[in-house]
Amino acid sequence: MLYWGAPLAIVPALVFLPAFAALVFSHRIPHAVVWSVVLFPILLAAEVAGIWKLARGCVEPPFNLLTMLSFGAMLVVLVIVTYTGVFLVALIDRM
Repeated sequence: MLYWGAPLAIVPALVFLPAFAALVFSHRIPHAVVWSVVLFPILLAAEVAGIWKLARGCVEPPFNLLTMLSFGAMLVVLVIVTYTGVFLVALIDRM
């Protein structure tokens, strides 16, 4: 669960803020609306699948190193989501 879940959860969480800022706030990229319609559902599906796999990896009955690493990856996702929310509020406040 960890091997697929961690990249599926962490990479879309890291990509979301720059993509949102580039495609929604500043329309410098040609066809930004089309890119947004294609990219954000893919990011959402990958994020949900990754968090689902990490959550299942955290609660597996034999507690071992992979269970602990799954929990650590969930904490990393939590930190990324927190700073993404702070920066989105800062971007909206600046507008």
